Amino acid sequence: MEIYIKLFEVIFPVFFVIGIGYYLGKNNPNIDTNFITSFAGNIGTPAMIFYTVTTTGITLTVFIHYFTYALIMIGGFAIIGLILLFFLNKDLSMELPPLILPNTGNMGVPICLFAYGTQGLGVASAIASVIILFHFTLGVFLAKKKFSFDLVLKSPPVYAIIVSVLFLYFKIDTPLFLENTTFLLTYATIFLVLMSLGIALTRFKFSLKNSIILSLCRVVVGPIIAFIIIYYFELSGFAAGVLLIQSAMPSAILNYLVGSMHSPKKIVDSIASTIVVSTIMSFITIPIIVYIALSYFN
Repeated sequence: MEIYIKLFEVIFPVFFVIGIGYYLGKNNPNIDTNFITSFAGNIGTPAMIFYTVTTTGITLTVFIHYFTYALIMIGGFAIIGLILLFFLNKDLSMELPPLILPNTGNMGVPICLFAYGTQGLGVASAIASVIILFHFTLGVFLAKKKFSFDLVLKSPPVYAIIVSVLFLYFKIDTPLFLENTTFLLTYATIFLVLMSLGIALTRFKFSLKNSIILSLCRVVVGPIIAFIIIYYFELSGFAAGVLLIQSAMPSAILNYLVGSMHSPKKIVDSIASTIVVSTIMSFITIPIIVYIALSYFN
């Protein structure tokens, strides 16, 4: 029961803010969300990366290890996702990000903190920061169907991760004013992107059948791939449990943000529906995964 209470505490604010956006979108169909997209991509997300990496106590070694595991995890997600999208006759590039990039940040980090305390927070944050980085590199490449180093060089999140790693490498204590500033920007970004998603829900049509299939792939296949990684690399303890929990998260809100910046509206509608349906499904799947993690990796 305690797991369900905590899960409700984490997920309720997500749907509440989405509801605010839905209400605003219904009352003003012409409301413009371009400001939110620009702010989140250029200011909010870099702040989120820096805050997540530098203020949760992770070390450079932990970051590097879980960067590698996250790469393998994303590769596994991609293989299954491509097969599924092919059989559903979906776009193999633009609709792949919701299947390979889970919501390890504003959902995964709090749940891992609940499950393993502060010792699990650092590992959870390392995984979350890697996923955020991929949103604005691999995610953008997939959304645009175009690979370009120029895109990487012009991406503020890339520089945020470089600065964050330098802080870890030289063991620099984050100044309090910088921590407070990035903290505010992080949560402002989460709020605005969730609200923007709610507004989008008033404007699109999608196939519920396809959304359910894709969402099941996201929340069920993820933990299976994590188990394979844990077994192969002989991971144990809270670190293995955190990896399992993070792999089970629903599709990330940032998939919608990146899609709205670079993909056609039809694709964005499909991405948004997968985010919403997979998040609803996570009410059932996440408590099961947390129970397994605490039972076998404690």
